Amino acid sequence: MRSRFPSASGISYQFGPGPLTPAIKALVIANVVAFVIDALAPSAGLSLWLGLSPQAVLKHGYVWQPLTYMFLHVGIGHILFNMLALWMFGVELERMWGTKYFTKYYFVCGVGAAATTIVLSLLPGAIPTSLFNSFTVGASGAIFGILLAYALYFPNRPIYVFAVYPIPAKWFVIIWGGISLLMSVSGGSGVAHTTHLGGLLAGYLYLKGNRVHLLSEIQYRFLKWRINRMRRKFDVYSGGRANDVDRRVH
Repeated sequence: MRSRFPSASGISYQFGPGPLTPAIKALVIANVVAFVIDALAPSAGLSLWLGLSPQAVLKHGYVWQPLTYMFLHVGIGHILFNMLALWMFGVELERMWGTKYFTKYYFVCGVGAAATTIVLSLLPGAIPTSLFNSFTVGASGAIFGILLAYALYFPNRPIYVFAVYPIPAKWFVIIWGGISLLMSVSGGSGVAHTTHLGGLLAGYLYLKGNRVHLLSEIQYRFLKWRINRMRRKFDVYSGGRANDVDRRVH
């Protein structure tokens, strides 16, 4: 995401939504700490204990795994991509909803994604059997829930794929959801596509069934409207007007 701001030289660009908000900052720190501990002490078997395995949950009672698997990642690229997506798409949602609601939504999506994986692993067939014996780590399930919420609130916001091709957020989520659906049905690539779909489903059901967030959205949008209205009323221009040689703030 890129935002445009006026500057003395014309138009400047800012990458991303701005500074980390409280919940996202805490989540990033927790994920990084868990990643470092797992990387420095692989013999401790942290991933085996805290990663998600339907077989371990159902047969051995590892009931904490649907929560803890979200904080583990395989490789620097895995955690970097997830934390970058969390920052880019989550910051504005947390500002709009508030930290409490955002945090709750994040964990609902993550745990819901794990629950979907466990439930589907109990179905008959070769793919559910492989799913039952699978091992999943990463915050991707929760991240997909964040993507869904972002697409619902800001459907026409451009998302730059490979930092080049702008795609409206709604189509970005539809495309990636479709890819995950096809990959989960085919059982290919080794990526937890079923978990991704579970995050989308959990996020959708939660937002549909919980209307409390609508009040936060209305307040947020009303506040922005009032601020913009006051700026126009008092002739306020951030950074000065284009025809103002001194670029003062009026």
